[in-house]
Amino acid sequence: MQRAIHQYIENRTFDEIAVGDQAQLIRTLKPNDIHLFAAMSGDVNPTHVDPEFARSSQFREVVGHSMWGSTLFSSILGTEFPGPGTVYIAQSLKFWRPVSVGDTLTVTVTCREKYEHNYHLVLECVANNQDGLKVIDGTAEVQAPTEKIRRARVNLPEITVSDKELRYQHLISLTAGLEPVRIAVAHPCDTESLAGPLQAAEEGLVVPVLVGPEAKIRAVAEAEGFSLDGIEIVDAPHSHAAADIAVAMARRGDVEALMKGSLHTDELMSAVVNKQTGLRTERRISHVFIAEVPTYPHPLLITDAAINIEPTLAEKADIIQNAIEVAQMMGMPSPKVAILSAVETVTPKLRSTIDAAALCKMADRGQIKGGILDGPLAFDNAISLVAAKTKGIVSAVAGNADILIVPDLESGNMVAKQLEYLADAVLAGVVLGARVPIVLTSRADTAEARAASCAIAQLIAHCRRSKALDL
Repeated sequence: MQRAIHQYIENRTFDEIAVGDQAQLIRTLKPNDIHLFAAMSGDVNPTHVDPEFARSSQFREVVGHSMWGSTLFSSILGTEFPGPGTVYIAQSLKFWRPVSVGDTLTVTVTCREKYEHNYHLVLECVANNQDGLKVIDGTAEVQAPTEKIRRARVNLPEITVSDKELRYQHLISLTAGLEPVRIAVAHPCDTESLAGPLQAAEEGLVVPVLVGPEAKIRAVAEAEGFSLDGIEIVDAPHSHAAADIAVAMARRGDVEALMKGSLHTDELMSAVVNKQTGLRTERRISHVFIAEVPTYPHPLLITDAAINIEPTLAEKADIIQNAIEVAQMMGMPSPKVAILSAVETVTPKLRSTIDAAALCKMADRGQIKGGILDGPLAFDNAISLVAAKTKGIVSAVAGNADILIVPDLESGNMVAKQLEYLADAVLAGVVLGARVPIVLTSRADTAEARAASCAIAQLIAHCRRSKALDL
């Protein structure tokens, strides 16, 4: 087996350095650099981390921390010139102009003075941007090493910046400019189920109508310090009644969306699917998770992980169509749909592979419209180009799926929850195929997850308004 060749860092001793000698480093500022520096230093000055604030500042855009540029001088001094064994004595810098994301700095350190009695060096430090303009200059004083040091370069761990707030805001931004929609919240009688719609209201997504025991709702609000000023409350004696009343409001057109509170999913959905008083349409009702995953480049829709336990082929066709339409509302004109199984080949031993093949043919014949379907695909092939290429899969979907169609509820629920708890994904969840979108989240979900789900419901409601006007 061939051994990897180590990279080394090697210093230049005091005697090896002459006045006028220099070293350079070139580095481009990336968004992750700003986030990492802010996380490491605790400097969350909005000039660096808040795009909205930054647009109103003198720079008109997010700029990097000034001290990020200064660390580049430290990098040269500690690893190359003089290198290992160098002791920092002093640093004096002047910052001439900001560094924006995408700016490339050429950092130069030049030896200006040497002192034999204590092995000190005074070095001139200059950083210019890609336009040749001076960004930083100053001096550094160091004690140079007197003995030669050559060490294997330490391989640093790969760092992923998981900015959950940024991913949450991306979901919220899908409805920028849209007016809030009225949403009936069934039985919001615990902290998170009440905080979710209230937060969504603050974000300008919805106008919540709280349906449930008024005394209990107000008690939760008082205990948590939530303001209910201006919030409509429809009193209902218990969770079953709250579900029935909320569904009736949607059926009458009093609200454009529903939201599950602290009641069980079955209670709400039983009222929704009631043939006489519910919200059924000709389309099969299904649930979709919209996941913002830090390790995936765009939103990932996962369906069905909450409603249909073991869907039939015909039900899967409706589940796919529901998901495609939501993806199109989110700005994906021809979403790529990966139909998942454990393997990539069609085999009679696995029903999911047979269904996948049939669903792809149904799409070819126009029975499923608007998306690009492929399957069966294993999970790795659906989301990893490397895995797909390794297995020789040639596909427009493999490695870049927008929608994952799972074989059954159990596998879908596991995929979604694993992404949420192990990959730090932000999840929004809505039910489709009814007369109105229904925000359906887990009782363990945070207020942020519920608010993000409200954003998706708001988007769907507005798209349905536009479609009705077109008709």
